[in-house]
Amino acid sequence: MGPVTVEALRGVSFGIEAGDYISIMGPSGCGKSTLLNLLGCLDRPTSGRFLLGEEDVSQMDDDALSAVRGARLGFVFQSYNLIQQLSVVENIEVPLYYQGRPEDESRERARELAARVGLESRMEHKPFELSGGQQQRVAIARALVNDPLVILADEPTGNLDSTSGAEILNLFDDLNQQGKTLIMVTHDTSVAKHSRRSIRLRDGHLESDVRH
Repeated sequence: MGPVTVEALRGVSFGIEAGDYISIMGPSGCGKSTLLNLLGCLDRPTSGRFLLGEEDVSQMDDDALSAVRGARLGFVFQSYNLIQQLSVVENIEVPLYYQGRPEDESRERARELAARVGLESRMEHKPFELSGGQQQRVAIARALVNDPLVILADEPTGNLDSTSGAEILNLFDDLNQQGKTLIMVTHDTSVAKHSRRSIRLRDGHLESDVRH
């Protein structure tokens, strides 16, 4: 047998305004992760276009995509993706290190963001010394360190208890009220209620797009 082509998304078209807060929902296998990867410039569409501002991301090479991710996008993952050997502040600094920012500037920015997400007293702790909710706060601070245009979150409360999850969602609410654009994949309708707009996928198609 030859290679089998699988279409993860088909005919999905929508716009996102600056300052939007969007939840992407749908059953397993509907294309949520594929869509988030496209929006996060981790993948390119095989057909169609993806415009980020005036730029067509679908035509960019790998180096250009990497530059966009580093400068314009912030990522928050379900599993935190922290480096266990580094402190809270050092984990937050990682994206700035890869951009070659001055060390003093990076440290000041990381400490500012650690305080902003409520980790003033935990700056020198390692991830294994933190609760799940605290680790996710570190991940959010790391996502903010480059002052991105958009924050993309993949099931950000999926590994958290209800209290920690509520704290993270309150932090997202605050960020959105401050003007940040948030795009969040979730299977939880109570989590999606925090967003201003819900996009639902089914079998790779856009089933609904509703503002709350």
